[in-house]
Amino acid sequence: MDFSNVNFLAVLVAALASFAIGSLWYSPLMFGKGWQKAVNLSDEDIKNSNMVKTFGLSFVLMFIMALGLALLFKGHNNNETTWLVGLVHGLFVGGFFVATSYGVNMLYQLKPFKLWIIDAGYQVLLLGVMGMIIGAW
Repeated sequence: MDFSNVNFLAVLVAALASFAIGSLWYSPLMFGKGWQKAVNLSDEDIKNSNMVKTFGLSFVLMFIMALGLALLFKGHNNNETTWLVGLVHGLFVGGFFVATSYGVNMLYQLKPFKLWIIDAGYQVLLLGVMGMIIGAW
């Protein structure tokens, strides 16, 4: 695996952007309350959780996701990637792989369709944004 064409600053910024989008996406301003209800978590459950662990590991996983996306289309040829190519690749991966995988899991876990829309929608969006950032860099 060739890491020489990967811009790690772009990967870091993409992970940070995704983390920021998630903070808004899952906030009470957007889908936070609907998500909380769909996963059956009370305010008390969330208050008593280890948020440092949750946020810290989430960021690490988002960084790994951004790195994987960078390797997918920047690890081979840096000259052909633009913000648009990155966006399309990110949306492709998000829509055809991540969202469908979430859907299969949620079907077997008997989770509501609304949860799939919230979680899969976030993943498609964040991968599109990650791809756009990495492609633009």
